Amino acid sequence: MDFLLVIVLIISVVVAVVSTMVYFNSANMKKQVSQELQSMRRETVEAVQSNIATLSNIMVASHDKMAQIQDVRLSDVATKMERITRDNDDKLQKIQMTLTSQLDKIQNVVDEKLQKTLEDRITKSFQQVAERLEQVHKGLGEMQNLATGVGDLKKVLSNVKTRGILGEIQLGAILSEILSPGQYEENVAVRPNSRERVEFAIKMPGIGNGKVYLPIDAKFPGDAYGNLVDAYENGNKEEIEYAVKNLETAIKNAAKDISSKYIAPPHTTNFAIMFLPFEGLYAEVVRRNLVEELQRTYKINVAGPTTMAALLNSLQMGFKTLAIQKQSGEVWKILAETKQEFGKFEDIIGNIQQKIIKVNEEFDKLVGARTRKINKALKDIEEPKFDQIEQEDFKDIVK
Repeated sequence: MDFLLVIVLIISVVVAVVSTMVYFNSANMKKQVSQELQSMRRETVEAVQSNIATLSNIMVASHDKMAQIQDVRLSDVATKMERITRDNDDKLQKIQMTLTSQLDKIQNVVDEKLQKTLEDRITKSFQQVAERLEQVHKGLGEMQNLATGVGDLKKVLSNVKTRGILGEIQLGAILSEILSPGQYEENVAVRPNSRERVEFAIKMPGIGNGKVYLPIDAKFPGDAYGNLVDAYENGNKEEIEYAVKNLETAIKNAAKDISSKYIAPPHTTNFAIMFLPFEGLYAEVVRRNLVEELQRTYKINVAGPTTMAALLNSLQMGFKTLAIQKQSGEVWKILAETKQEFGKFEDIIGNIQQKIIKVNEEFDKLVGARTRKINKALKDIEEPKFDQIEQEDFKDIVK
């Protein structure tokens, strides 16, 4: 439609131009041209109207055809969608059936495994219960044996001599575990011209290469400590106070005995160690503030199994430090000798270096002089002109 309007406008412009041109002609020409233009206008309008009608018919037919094509395509799409829907429904149904079958199989397998697992675990549980019952039965037998052993131990501890041997064995085990055999001795007579022998003595460094003993003796006032434990169990305050006094007296007497027999400077240190073989006994001594009193009055240090091990470890570190100090003197001596030898080596290297410098100077002089003489001798020798010689020889041969 826009194209037809453009054509009409062009024709109108042409008519206007022609009308303008005719206006300047004569009246007859103007009239004739006007008639022709009107005729052309009518024909143009009729042609345009005819074309518009034809175009309208074409567009209506095209629209109907497009509608038919769309209806056909929509019908095809609907048919395809229905087919796809049916296919999907069939596939989903098959998948559902497959999953149901697999789930049934899995459930059967799981049920079988659960049944088997439960049976196995129940069987194992019964076996474990039977084993535990057997172990309990054995444990009861061991408890009976232990009760018998406790009775025997009580009999052993009731004997004063046996208690002393027990403490001595425990002390020896601690010493042998921490110190080397050469760092302590057993049953040592620390006092000259005395028959008294201390159970153990640690060798401490003395003046020069001499040695000083550190006496260690094990004490176990079992009766006094046992009475105190019984008093605690009974909860009787008077019995506890009485047992505490007896224990303090026994500990002080033991410390006095060690101090009078085994402390003998300068052969020994000015203090000794009293070893108590049980932590409970040592804790009771510490609780009663006897440690400071024994150190102040009798120069006795009290140690339990744990504190004895810590004390021996400290002494071992001191021994190692002392050994390092002794060896450091030897190291310094070796370093001094090395320093002297290095000074001699430095002098020798300096002399060798001076000789090498002189040799280099002589070598440079020799090489320089000889090189100049050789260059001077070779300077007078001209290079032979081989090309010229070959040409002259060739000419002689041709002639």
